[in-house]
Amino acid sequence: MRDWLENQYQNLFMYVPFLLSFGASLYFTITNEPNIILTACVFIISVGISLIKRMPVLLRGLLLFIIGFCYACIFTNVIDTPKLLRNLHNLEITGDVKSIDYTDDKTRIYLSVNAADINAENGVANIRVTLGDGVSVPKIGDTVRANIGLFKPSVAYAPETFDYSRWAYFNKLSATGYVNNINIIQHNDSVGINKLRDNIHRRANSFLVDTLILGYKGAIPKSHSEIWTATGIGHVWSISGFHMTLVGGWIFIVFYFLFRATPYITRRTSAKIPAMCCALLGLLIYLFLSGCDVATIRAFLMTALVFGAFIFGRSAISMRNIAIVFCTVFLINPHYVMQAGFQLSFAAVFGLVWFFTVVRPQMPGNKILRIVYAAALTTIVATIFTAPFVAMHFGTMPIYGLIGNLILLPVFSFIIMPLILIGTITGWGAPIVLAHNVYDYLFSIADSVSKLPGATVVMPHISNVAIICFVIGFICLMLIRNIRIKINLILFGIFSVIGIIIVCITPRPIFYATYDNELVAFVRDDGKLEFNKSRASNHYFAFDAWKQINGEETGTPNRRRKHDNGIYYYGNIVYVQKFVPLMKNIEKMCRDDSVKYIVSYYDIKSEKCAHKLLRDGFVIYPNNRVKYIGAKRRWN
Repeated sequence: MRDWLENQYQNLFMYVPFLLSFGASLYFTITNEPNIILTACVFIISVGISLIKRMPVLLRGLLLFIIGFCYACIFTNVIDTPKLLRNLHNLEITGDVKSIDYTDDKTRIYLSVNAADINAENGVANIRVTLGDGVSVPKIGDTVRANIGLFKPSVAYAPETFDYSRWAYFNKLSATGYVNNINIIQHNDSVGINKLRDNIHRRANSFLVDTLILGYKGAIPKSHSEIWTATGIGHVWSISGFHMTLVGGWIFIVFYFLFRATPYITRRTSAKIPAMCCALLGLLIYLFLSGCDVATIRAFLMTALVFGAFIFGRSAISMRNIAIVFCTVFLINPHYVMQAGFQLSFAAVFGLVWFFTVVRPQMPGNKILRIVYAAALTTIVATIFTAPFVAMHFGTMPIYGLIGNLILLPVFSFIIMPLILIGTITGWGAPIVLAHNVYDYLFSIADSVSKLPGATVVMPHISNVAIICFVIGFICLMLIRNIRIKINLILFGIFSVIGIIIVCITPRPIFYATYDNELVAFVRDDGKLEFNKSRASNHYFAFDAWKQINGEETGTPNRRRKHDNGIYYYGNIVYVQKFVPLMKNIEKMCRDDSVKYIVSYYDIKSEKCAHKLLRDGFVIYPNNRVKYIGAKRRWN
């Protein structure tokens, strides 16, 4: 036992990023905002105490958890993104075009405007507006006057689901909306990274360049994206370690052979060192060109550590290096721990590095078999470690991911990506055209794979408690060091089973309501959802969010429930959206003992009926328990 404990003490640093992220996650998921002054005092005291050298391990772990919580709270108050107070229409504003986002079916521009002009508190506000049909696209740097409509970023549509208002706050986005018309007041010819990105987009006119080089999320057609996801290689459209490895590798190879052919350099140092420096510089440019997404930042920092380790003769790939990168990204923005890109990226990397450096599987002697075997193991391990997060964020799981990664991914690595790089760097259009031809052939194969029986499986909703159990299980598997008994495997199994049990026994809501009670959903006897309306522009994403929680396929037509003289009856729940039916029936509903809850689009005040009236966003479970959506936070 003593030897076993000593082995654990040598590995304690690896727990630091997880303890910090657990603390930050708690802050982001609580329902009320803590006092900032008290939090800052606790943070300073905790940091001071944690610097003491001799301290019980459990106490130091608790301090790290508290530091993560307090740091997230302080960071939230420091960035102080201006928030739109209410939705606005037909508004005339003047602003500067900061960047442009190109998608498959629309173009969106990011404007920097005076926050007071849009009733969004003080300071400078960043807004994202979609250009309508026929509206000309300005250039980055232009000052424009536009007639726009703006919407507040929506809060979560159910407990423990994606909160767009929180995401927007931490990405410095005050509002989204649309443009009716736009006039350019002044052109600006200044240079910058966004200007360079826009010039490359206009010159290349290729969604492959937009996605693989410039990092535009929606540039690939949506129908294509769903098929690539079904084949298990949807990650190629989100720039991360895969792209960094390819770009860095190709740049390194080119400069390595150039330096090998230069005697002046080879007589003084290995050609690998200057080639790595050039590759690192190229990756830094690629990082900014791609938009600096969280997964891309992680991949760049990890690659920089690997190159640095090679240059200085240190261990290149290790769990400790990943922990350092994790902490660095956390300090840049603690909210990253709540984003899918961060979770999927680090889950896959932690799993792969642990498997190939700690488990160290035996490889076949044949080179070709070794490559195939390594690719298969990589896919299996990455799928296992990312599975809980994929289910939590996307609600589906691809079954044929192994086929996609073994057959389709190499084509992206060795044909499409190099052609896109050559075409982008040189400005020559032929490689990009050839890349699109290869892509079309590859897509036909992916389409066939996606049509195989059971290509994707709809997954149940993963609660926060369940995901914590899965994460703790992975931590035990990776970080607990053994001597004889495989304690890590036992604990991994226990926590995984607990997580699965929690997922299975967690009840699904039977009634959903948005924060303004404009849109509601009812669960029918057959388990399917019905809505009070089939469309809601203010709550476009609520339909799919609720369907995902209910275990239904998303993107399907929305079934509308019929009302009874303007009133929706659902068991002991009554929903009224129109004013006249509400006024005619409110007294009767308040006196009716069979009515437990009354939900209305209009805010009703009644002391005698207050116990029945429900407001704000919430869900109701089969046991009549009401769970509200936390909407009283700094970002709401």
